[in-house]
Amino acid sequence: QVQLVESGGGLVQAGESLRLSCAASGNIFRFNVMGWYRQAPGKQRELVAHISSGGSANYADSVKGRFTVSRDNAKNAVYLQMNSLKPEDTAVYYCNAVIQPLRDIMNTYWGQGTQVTVFS
Repeated sequence: QVQLVESGGGLVQAGESLRLSCAASGNIFRFNVMGWYRQAPGKQRELVAHISSGGSANYADSVKGRFTVSRDNAKNAVYLQMNSLKPEDTAVYYCNAVIQPLRDIMNTYWGQGTQVTVFS
């Protein structure tokens, strides 16, 4: 069974930085896209950033130039470095990965979510 476990959320002041980590475990054959989504209270879940297996990254316009997504294929992990945080970045952040488990088809998996709160 594949699981995604996130860490690194917290409470920070505007302008500060946080780094989120997500590690995948289980019987994994291969990875495809990995990334991060977020959901603020009363809003729909939205894409923050994702990165392909080859390292090509895409970002939401609201985080371009402030956030950096990266992955370590050897560790089955994806990271989100968040700099210059703003109160509007406050949300629950979810790790997302498209993974093919052993003897199974490609599926989309989600982490449990980690809270990021930015105060001014």
